[in-house]
Amino acid sequence: MSRAPAQTRDAFAHFHRIETRWKDNDVFAHVNNVVYYSYFDTAVTAFLIKQGVLELQKSKHVGLVAETHCRFISSMAFPDTVYVGMRLGKLGNSSIRYEIGIFKNDDQHASAQGYFVHVYVDLATNKAVPVPESLVKAADLLRVPGLGVVEH
Repeated sequence: MSRAPAQTRDAFAHFHRIETRWKDNDVFAHVNNVVYYSYFDTAVTAFLIKQGVLELQKSKHVGLVAETHCRFISSMAFPDTVYVGMRLGKLGNSSIRYEIGIFKNDDQHASAQGYFVHVYVDLATNKAVPVPESLVKAADLLRVPGLGVVEH
């Protein structure tokens, strides 16, 4: 079985920088696989806050993680700098799928890539609600020309 090649930085519209920490390394001297999911979550949440979509402790409608996936390509280790690339993969009625690329230092090819799906819910009822209009607008910043996006 052949694997698709790692994506390059130009396949992503937005980047969030994260410094690795000593504790991110595992006994095999590389960043442990579970830490990559933390990088996904940190980058998406920082984007939402910066765009005014999420106000911690105030938002009544929030995106809950419904699904994630990560394909590991090459290892990273402390003290590498991580650049989390994001692009819009799918915008549904009550969900959004972020495509993610994890890049080490100045590498042009992803060390890992995957996706992160939020389903929007009302915190009081835990029932699905439409994606907030502010996120629909912010999602435009994550579009990459030439790469298709699935709408609804």
